[in-house]
Amino acid sequence: MIPFLDLKAQYQSIKSEIDAAVLGVLASGQYILGEEVIRLEQEFADYCNVKHAIAVNTGTSALHLSLLAAGVGPGDEVITVPFTFVATVSAICYTGATPVFVDVEPVTLTMDPAQLEAKITSRTKAIIPVHLYGQMADMDGIMAVADHYRIPVIEDACQAHGARYKGARAGSIGASGCFSFYPGKNLGACGEGGIAVTNSDDQAKTMRMLRDWGQEQRYYHLLKGFNYRMDAIQGAILRVKLRHLEAWTEARRSHGRRYSSLLAGSPHLRTPVEAAERRHVYHVYAVRSHDRDGLQRVLTAEGIPSGLHYPIPVHLQKAHADLGYQAGDFPVSEAAAGEVLSLPIYPEMPVQHVDQVAAALEYAYVS
Repeated sequence: MIPFLDLKAQYQSIKSEIDAAVLGVLASGQYILGEEVIRLEQEFADYCNVKHAIAVNTGTSALHLSLLAAGVGPGDEVITVPFTFVATVSAICYTGATPVFVDVEPVTLTMDPAQLEAKITSRTKAIIPVHLYGQMADMDGIMAVADHYRIPVIEDACQAHGARYKGARAGSIGASGCFSFYPGKNLGACGEGGIAVTNSDDQAKTMRMLRDWGQEQRYYHLLKGFNYRMDAIQGAILRVKLRHLEAWTEARRSHGRRYSSLLAGSPHLRTPVEAAERRHVYHVYAVRSHDRDGLQRVLTAEGIPSGLHYPIPVHLQKAHADLGYQAGDFPVSEAAAGEVLSLPIYPEMPVQHVDQVAAALEYAYVS
């Protein structure tokens, strides 16, 4: 059996470091925010080449606070893509704003800048490109439109820790960037976690207050805030893991290149494309096939798990039927939703497992 993801293997590889960090927090008696979270914020901001990082309890919270800090509220519109995890859209709804969708590019499956300008209205208050699967969107094209209309861009980098666009880290180009530390992410906590990054002093100050009940100092509440604080144990664990992130990223990239090499030339599969001047970090390695479901059945029979990221685009989810979209509105997203199949990939994955998965894919079409 080849695991889709093996979090135990990662823990065993750095067990002594993780155990010491956790025991240190337990001994300190400081379990919410505190010194470990402050240090994580400093180290993650340095990693992203930005001034500020604000640690929170989930990536969704990071998106929510970034939108609020940008001034988004009821009656506003926020433009994003329908081919993403639903949290991107939920964060917009939390503010009372209306999500407005543009389709994705057919190659990278990230926001298509060419469709952006047509969706801008006097109510548009933010744009959220999603760096899907670990590859950044076309930030030059998006920022050109956003800067022209003076609309802030909030990068959804929840799958893109360490990804780059023309040398710039994910999260460092827009007004803010948001990351998830869900356990399976490239930088994952041992529980829930998230962080927002920004170069704006004002937005950082606002987000720090909002995550902690809106208080600037204890019991002085200047804003109507939330309980979005990060646990100190997660902060300590993430500080340890951050030191290994670049090595893990290179391992993921090596596996991604091997998959692409072994599957090159298949008439039945399309492999991911790393766009020019972008560093793909392969949070997900998703191939595309017109017979995706049949292919998944064959892999399952061979003991190889696979994933669907994501089988129903957000504009067709029942939860968001009130937005009024219909099938056919975003054809590129809808085609991708029916074709993508995520293969096992994680830093500790043995190379022979990559070869076995690729061989099983080939077998699926000759059997």
